[in-house]
Amino acid sequence: MTTVHHINCGTLQAPGGPVAVCHCLLLEDPAGLALVDAGIGLVDCRDPVGRIDQRIIDIGGFRFDEADTAARRIEALGLRPADVRDIVLTHADPDHAGGLADFPHARVHLAAEELAAVEAGDFRYQPPQFAHGSRWVPHGPGTRDWFGLPARPVPLGFTSEVLLVPLFGHTRGHCGVAVRQGDRWVLHVGDAYYLRAELSTDDHPVSALAAARAADDPARRASLEQVRRLHRDHADRIDLLGYHDSGELPGWPG
Repeated sequence: MTTVHHINCGTLQAPGGPVAVCHCLLLEDPAGLALVDAGIGLVDCRDPVGRIDQRIIDIGGFRFDEADTAARRIEALGLRPADVRDIVLTHADPDHAGGLADFPHARVHLAAEELAAVEAGDFRYQPPQFAHGSRWVPHGPGTRDWFGLPARPVPLGFTSEVLLVPLFGHTRGHCGVAVRQGDRWVLHVGDAYYLRAELSTDDHPVSALAAARAADDPARRASLEQVRRLHRDHADRIDLLGYHDSGELPGWPG
């Protein structure tokens, strides 16, 4: 079975807001390593303004610390960043995709709809983060049913199945990433929610922020309802986690 490591690959603190993490997954398998999201990267830390618009840095409260990058976290686990063969993106926002340049030979798996938005020049994405020549592998609609959702298999050749699960709305092609763990699944929901509290309330202060940052808010809300359904009806089979809630990151702070 593929081992799932929980790693923090960046820290954000928007003005007046709580500290938010960049909760990535490192998948360790006999066939190699893969990341679920890439976080803030080494190159971002060395040239923040050259890589990310200053306005976005200020709004998001980006912190740049090389220790909080996927490359350094992998090294700290005694593994080799060069063994990362694949990266599976929930979406390509700058706090999720900055680390791509640290793994230039990795294949980057994402929804075809998300790649189309990147290539169309959507303002939310940062072209310098892709200038190294990302090896995109887009995944279009599939026929795999996963707990009532139309999932898209990601063929990594790992011992555990990995799926892209469309949860559109935050971005045009935003997806969750499901990783089988025996008879259970880990579902990384990306930014389908910012805080776990959103699973039980629409009145949390972060809900307004989520709505404001959505590419399609009605679709975002529909996706959140699907995540709530999974949490309500399948908690015995699915372990949910989001990207930014520090309470969901094992070992935080650290």
